[in-house]
Amino acid sequence: MTRRVDLHLVAGTLLVSAVFVACAAAATEYARPPPGRVIFTEHTKPASHPQQVHVSVVGANRMRVSWVTEDKRAKSVVEYGKVSGNYTASATGEHTSYRYFLYSSGKIHHVKIGPLDPGTVYYYRCGMAGDEFSLKTPPAALPIELAVAGDLGQTEWTASTLSHVGRSDYDMLLVPGDLSYADAQQPLWDSFGRFVQRYASRRPWMVTEGNHEVEAAMALPDSPRPFTAYAARWRMPYEESGSATSLYYSFDAAGGAVHVVMLGSYADFNSSSEQYSWLARDLAAVDRAATPWVVVLLHAPWYNTNAAHEGEGEAMRKAMERLLYEARVDVVFAGHVHAYERFTRVYNNEANTCGPVHITIGDGGNREGLAFDFRKNHKLAPLSAVREASFGHGRLRVVNATAARWTWHRNDDADSTVRDEIWLAADAACRQGSGGGAANYPADEL
Repeated sequence: MTRRVDLHLVAGTLLVSAVFVACAAAATEYARPPPGRVIFTEHTKPASHPQQVHVSVVGANRMRVSWVTEDKRAKSVVEYGKVSGNYTASATGEHTSYRYFLYSSGKIHHVKIGPLDPGTVYYYRCGMAGDEFSLKTPPAALPIELAVAGDLGQTEWTASTLSHVGRSDYDMLLVPGDLSYADAQQPLWDSFGRFVQRYASRRPWMVTEGNHEVEAAMALPDSPRPFTAYAARWRMPYEESGSATSLYYSFDAAGGAVHVVMLGSYADFNSSSEQYSWLARDLAAVDRAATPWVVVLLHAPWYNTNAAHEGEGEAMRKAMERLLYEARVDVVFAGHVHAYERFTRVYNNEANTCGPVHITIGDGGNREGLAFDFRKNHKLAPLSAVREASFGHGRLRVVNATAARWTWHRNDDADSTVRDEIWLAADAACRQGSGGGAANYPADEL
C-alpha cells in the first residue's frame, strides 16, 4: 500500500501525518522463511580481470575503488570519466595481500579517485583490463538516502534483500557488521566479494565489523591475527577520521549535514580504551549547527528484547552510552540479532525524548536464519515499538535539517513490503539543554 505523507509547517513547528501498518496485525498473514542456501559465486574471467569490485567514500569528494586480481602483476590503476569509454582521468593506488594458513589471497587493490563532482555518474575501469563499471557519487547536500542492512551473508535471502535495495535509488549502503560469514573459510570472502559486486561497485558501501569478521585463529606460532581478511579487503577511511584502526571510524555525508560514526563492538571500548578516547574527540568536534544529524552504527545491540545475543552489548552500552547521549546522537543502528526491532528514544534503559532511537536490523539474509524469540515480558519491552523476525532492509532518508523518514522493508516473496515507518524530528531544544524525558519537546511521528 502506498503511503502518502504531507508535511505542514505551522508556526515553525513540523507537523507530520503518516499511516503506519502494525506488524502484529499481519503476523498471521505471513509465513516467515527458513534460512536460504549459501550461494557460492565463482570467478570465470581471466586472472588479470578485476573481481570483487566495491567502492567507498573518502573525504568530501573522493572515493576509494577496491578490487582483487588473481594476477599478481596487475596494476593498481583506475581510469575514469563521465562518459562511457572515455576516461579523462586516472589514479594509482596501493595493493596488499595476506595469508591465512594454507590460503593465499589474490592481489587486493585500493585506489582513491577524485576530486569528483557530487551526484554524478562516473564510468571506470580497474587495472586497465576487463569490464567497465559505473558509480554514482553521493549528493553534496540534503536530501540523502542511506540504505541499511546488517548480517548479510551470501544466501538466497541476501540476494533478495540486495535486489530490493537496488530497485529504488539510494546514495550509499551502511552495513553494521557481519558481511561474508566466511568464518575462517577464506574462499567465502572471495565468493562474497563477487556476490555483492553488482551493487557494491555502483554505490558506496560503508561497513563496520561484526563477530563473523573476527576470525581469530588458534594460539599457534604465526597464526593470522583477528580481522586480517576484513581489514585487507574492506578498507574504510579510518585515518581520515583520526582513528588508528579500521575497526572504528567516522565520515561525513551530504556535505557534512550527516555525520556517521562506525563503532567497533569487538575492539576495546572501556573508558581507558583508545576507541573511547577517539569517540569522545570525534563527537566533540561535530558542530551541530552545521551537522544537524548524527548516526551511529555498531554490531551488538545495546537494546534488545530477543533471547538471541541477550545482554551482549550491555558492557559497551554502560561504557559509551553517555557519550552518545550528551552528543545528542539521533539514531543507533545495530545488527547481530537476526530480526528487526525499533525502540523509542531511550537513554539508560528509560524512555528519554533526547536519547537516540535504537534500531536492530540484523536481518539482511544470513545463513543462520531468523531470531524468533522476542520476550513479551522482557524489562525493555515497554520501550520496544516494533519487532519482527523477518528478512529485510531499511532506509533513512534525511530530508532536511529537521526531518528524516525511516522505513523498514520486509522481504515478502518477490516484493519489498514497508512494515515500519516513522518520521524523526531533529530537536534543537534537546541540544541546547541537558535533555530529559520529562521535557515537552516535539516528538517523532508515526
